[in-house]
Amino acid sequence: MNSFQAQTFGTTPFASVRSMDFATPGSITKDLTNSSIQENYLQTQLNASIHNYTTESHHINVSSASSTPAPTTSSPQPIAQDTLPVRAFTPGTTDERYTSSGDSSDTDYSVAGVPPVFSTKEDTSFTDLALLQPNKQLEHDYRTYIKEKGLMAFLNKYIPESMTKREICTMIVDFGYSKENIQHYQILTIRETLSILVDLIMNDDTINAKDQEYFEISDIEEQYYTVDDLRHDLTKSSKVLVITGAGISTSLGIPDFRSFQGVYSQLSAALSEPQKVFDKSTFMKDPTLFYSNAHLVLPPEGKYSVLHAFIKLLQDKNKLLRNYTQNIDNLETKAGILPNKLIQCHGSFAEATCITCKNKFLGAKIFDHIRHQQVPRCSTCWASIREAQMSHGVIKPDIVFFGEDLPKKFHRNLHSDVKSCDLVLVIGTSLKVEPVASIIDKVPRRVPRVLINKDPIPDRDFDLSLIGYCDDIVSYLVQGLGSAWDIPHELYNNEEQFEVSFAADLTNTIRISRAL
Repeated sequence: MNSFQAQTFGTTPFASVRSMDFATPGSITKDLTNSSIQENYLQTQLNASIHNYTTESHHINVSSASSTPAPTTSSPQPIAQDTLPVRAFTPGTTDERYTSSGDSSDTDYSVAGVPPVFSTKEDTSFTDLALLQPNKQLEHDYRTYIKEKGLMAFLNKYIPESMTKREICTMIVDFGYSKENIQHYQILTIRETLSILVDLIMNDDTINAKDQEYFEISDIEEQYYTVDDLRHDLTKSSKVLVITGAGISTSLGIPDFRSFQGVYSQLSAALSEPQKVFDKSTFMKDPTLFYSNAHLVLPPEGKYSVLHAFIKLLQDKNKLLRNYTQNIDNLETKAGILPNKLIQCHGSFAEATCITCKNKFLGAKIFDHIRHQQVPRCSTCWASIREAQMSHGVIKPDIVFFGEDLPKKFHRNLHSDVKSCDLVLVIGTSLKVEPVASIIDKVPRRVPRVLINKDPIPDRDFDLSLIGYCDDIVSYLVQGLGSAWDIPHELYNNEEQFEVSFAADLTNTIRISRAL
C-alpha cells in the first residue's frame, strides 16, 4: 500500500432528398412513407440513376413533390406476411454472416452498456466487410421480386428510413455484385452507397422487371442544401439540436484532444499511453498522473467564445432544443446556457467530488491545485489521520473518465431529443468518441444536418459541411440574417469580410475564412 503524509484541502463541502417525392403510375411509394426519406435519401441517388436509365432508351416517369404529396407516416410500414423472406434490416441486430462483430455504431440507442466517454475505438463497421459472403437465397429472392414487382416497389418496401451504409453494402453483396463496387465505402455517404445499388440493378441485364416501369422526368435538377437553406432553417426552426466538441473552445487557447497540437499529442511526448491520464482505475491507484497534466485542459476564467455566444443566441430566440457538449470546460454555463438546455456528456470542472466520502465541492476550489499540479484532498477524510493509501480523500473533478458511465441526464433526454429536433448543428468535433458520435445517426433523415468544423467528416452524410474556424463560420452565417441576429460578443464584427470557396469535387462542402 502506498502511503504518505498529506496536507489536507480544507474546503467546506456544499450540499449536493429535400425537394421532391417519387411516385409510380397509380401508386405513391408506400413504405418509404416519410417525405424526408423521399427528399433527403432517394432524390440524389435516383436522379442520377434515372438520368442514366433514360439515356438507354427506357421511358421513366417521376413526378415532383408539387404534384403528389408523400404520406406523412413517420416510420416504415411493417412487412406483410406474404413478402420476401429477407433478412430484416433493423438497427441493433447483428449479421450472423460477419465472423467478427464489435461494431455498435449502427445499434439503437440504449441506456445500458454505454461505452467509455474517452474511448479511442475507431469505427469498425466495415473492417470485416471482406469476410462477408453473399447469401444465395436472398439473391434469388431479391431478383425474383424485382422481376415480378419492379424496381420501385422493391426500393419502396426494402429500403427503410433506418437502413445504414453497412446494410446497403450487405445488400449489394447479397445481390451477387462484386465487392469492388463498394471498395471505397469509407468515403461514401449513405446516399452515394444507395446510388451504387440502384445503378447496379438498373444496368443488370439479368433483371427484366415485370411490365417495365415507365416514368416521366419533369425538369428534375439535383439540388443541394445550401448556406441560404441553412439561414432559412435557422430562422424557421424551433428545436435546434447542437452537438459540440473541443473545436468551439480552441480560440480561447484550450487545446482539443486529437489534433497534432492536441492534449494527447502533448502527453504522448512523455507517456506511451496518454489516455491513461483519464483512466478511472489509474486515477484510483495514483491520482498524481492526472493532476500533473490536468492544467492542460483547465478552462480560462471569465471567457467564452463567439461560438458559445451563438448558442446562447439560439437559446434567447427560443430555438435551442438542447446543446450536447463533449467539453469539460463548463464554458457553456459561463455563456448563459441554461441547465435544462445543456447536456454535459463528459461532465465538467464545475463541481468536484471526494472519492472517499463523496462530499461535493465547487470545482473552482481546486483550480489552484490543478494549476500547481498538486493533488487536492478532502479535509473531512484527513481530519483524524495523517497516513493512508494514495487515493484516500482525493477530490476528483466531475468529469467522466474511462470506465465511468455518462451522466443520467444524457440518457434521460437523448431519445426524445433526436426524435423531435428539426435541425442539427455538429460543431467543433470529429465525432470519434462514442456514444456522442452516434447521436447524429439516430436523427430522422428528414432533418437537415450541418457540420461546422475545421475538417470535413465525409462518411457522416452531412447535408452541408462548413469548413473553417467555428467563430468565423457562425459570424458569416448570421451576417446574412440581419442585425437581429448579431452575436452578443465583444469579438463579433458584423462588418467582417470573409472568403468563401467550394471544396474541390464536394458540392456540399464550403470553406469559410476571414478575408486577409
